[in-house]
Amino acid sequence: MEHVILVVDDDKNNLMLAQKIFGKKYRIAAATSGVAAFKYLEKNIPDLILLDINMPEMDGFEIMERLQGNEIYKQIPVIFLTADDDSETETRCFRAGAHDFVRKPFVADVALSRINRVLELEDYHKRLEIMVAEQAEEIERNSQKISSMQEQVIIGMANLIELRDDSTGMHVKNTKKYVGMIADKMQKEHLYSDILTGSYIKNMCKAAPLHDIGKIRIPDIILKKPGRLTEEEFNDMKKHTVYGRDIIYEIMGGLEDDEYIKIAADIAHYHHERWDGTGYPEGLSGTDIPLCARIMAFADVFDALYAERCYKKPVRPVSKVLGIIEECRGTQFDPGITDIFLSLEYDLKKETGEEQGE
Repeated sequence: MEHVILVVDDDKNNLMLAQKIFGKKYRIAAATSGVAAFKYLEKNIPDLILLDINMPEMDGFEIMERLQGNEIYKQIPVIFLTADDDSETETRCFRAGAHDFVRKPFVADVALSRINRVLELEDYHKRLEIMVAEQAEEIERNSQKISSMQEQVIIGMANLIELRDDSTGMHVKNTKKYVGMIADKMQKEHLYSDILTGSYIKNMCKAAPLHDIGKIRIPDIILKKPGRLTEEEFNDMKKHTVYGRDIIYEIMGGLEDDEYIKIAADIAHYHHERWDGTGYPEGLSGTDIPLCARIMAFADVFDALYAERCYKKPVRPVSKVLGIIEECRGTQFDPGITDIFLSLEYDLKKETGEEQGE
């Protein structure tokens, strides 16, 4: 079905340009004011709103505030249109709830790319919600099949997020594998045996791919920025931990085992906490950090260092990565789990394809 985009701009020339650029692929509806936009919305719900900031009577931010105050309208993704070329305006756009922004005058390829990305993510989210709803109806008589399907959706969504971050998608598989290796070794060593039951480990491995699910709500301008983030941008990036927890409860709450939901939410929320209390988002320390998140931190950091990315060279060999992790024993990482992880050197070399002793 053809997507409908509502363009709200008081400049008719801009509306004509939007029709010319976007009308080849999408159905365009136009409104020259906030009043006209809300009159349109009374009878129509577009798939996306392109919203100009500088308009008389009701500017883009006022319109956005009204959209956010309506249960139906706030579900519509919004991309701001702005001729302003300053970071303060960009920051205000995202904090108002926009999914992205496009500078005026439009650069056709850039504008279409951003619109395509937002619509693809929204379509994926809608399909996910539909799938979960359909699965809920079948849960009593077909629980095994549904469980398998849900896991595929989880992996698929996690991979989509990794691809947004210019990753290859292997991070999801690798971190899940490393979490299982750590947990199995801890269980054999009778470390945290009161927590690390078979069920807990299974749920933790299943939940590991969701650790960065909150990045789906982080704008591309921040997520894909090649250089160093500003303090404000980094503060916004850190919110992916809270977003991740909320998404897990919103989408899966009541449809999955309570233990699994709690583990998945804790991993997403706390995997950037540090043993010494200097992490985020809550600044937890020591064993106040949930065990699953402490384990996830090792898998996440190891793969981030060892794996090659288009924007960085890998740290090799395994022994060098383990040396970096050992230096963070008792500061970033749980000391006991650090010792367990270091003891996995041979297994990590096998998993990464390094020869023993290399």
